[in-house]
Amino acid sequence: MKSPSTWILTSITMLAFAANSVLCRMALQRTSIDPASFTLIRIVSGALMLWVLASLAGHKSGRAGNWISAAALLGYAAAFSFAYVSLPVGTGALLLFGAVQATMIVRGFLAGERMNAAQVAGFVMAVAGLVVLVLPGISAPPLMGALLMAGAGVCWGVYSLLGRRSSDPFATTAGNFLRAVPLAIAVSLIFLRTTRLDLAGVAYAVLSGALASGLGYAIWYAALRGLTATRAAVVQLSVPAIAALAGIAILGERITLRLAISAIAVLGGIALFVFEKRAPARVPAD
Repeated sequence: MKSPSTWILTSITMLAFAANSVLCRMALQRTSIDPASFTLIRIVSGALMLWVLASLAGHKSGRAGNWISAAALLGYAAAFSFAYVSLPVGTGALLLFGAVQATMIVRGFLAGERMNAAQVAGFVMAVAGLVVLVLPGISAPPLMGALLMAGAGVCWGVYSLLGRRSSDPFATTAGNFLRAVPLAIAVSLIFLRTTRLDLAGVAYAVLSGALASGLGYAIWYAALRGLTATRAAVVQLSVPAIAALAGIAILGERITLRLAISAIAVLGGIALFVFEKRAPARVPAD
């Protein structure tokens, strides 16, 4: 990294991305807010924060982005929220991160990129770790929650791939969040009968959207100026670990042997793959 400021910005960003998992789980476990409402408030808060920041920086976010990316963004946010109804923080973050990276790796392979022996070993190791995590057993996560979080990861992987060629990723992200607002409203209308709101739940959703997502992305794009592509990919390996530790400290969750083994396999496999291939993407997985 080029300077201490890059270290600081990167550390803040990783904490923000991990905070999304913690805030969502806290809201759905400790308050009465429903997942659809949490998603809507998170998207609206993120869109407002990004729009303000983009306007202050002179970015034209209103015309940036596209509806396909916005749909992928909403797919991620909605599946993420519904998954955390039943998943512990660490398990959810690991499933999300693993699915994001797997999606991007598979897309690269289908596009003609070929893996060497070390990359194949890393990919197989990571997939095996995810399989071990969701295998039936006493400590296995709920299947529906695991599938939803994997789906959230796939959606975020697709969103990241769609945004790789953007000349102004910050404005594009702001534009996609703005486009996702009416889509989130439509989802909340579908679940209107189960709508539940309380002050604490709304506060967690606003913090997740405005700070952990909106401001977090702004800081991330500033940090990227001092990061190589490989470092940008590797530092994100810290997010599931940070989220798991926060889940233990804040929510009293525990690390099971299954989760520990899976985390070593998934994160180690991805690290092996990334080090062998100078980094796929800089778009964050939160």
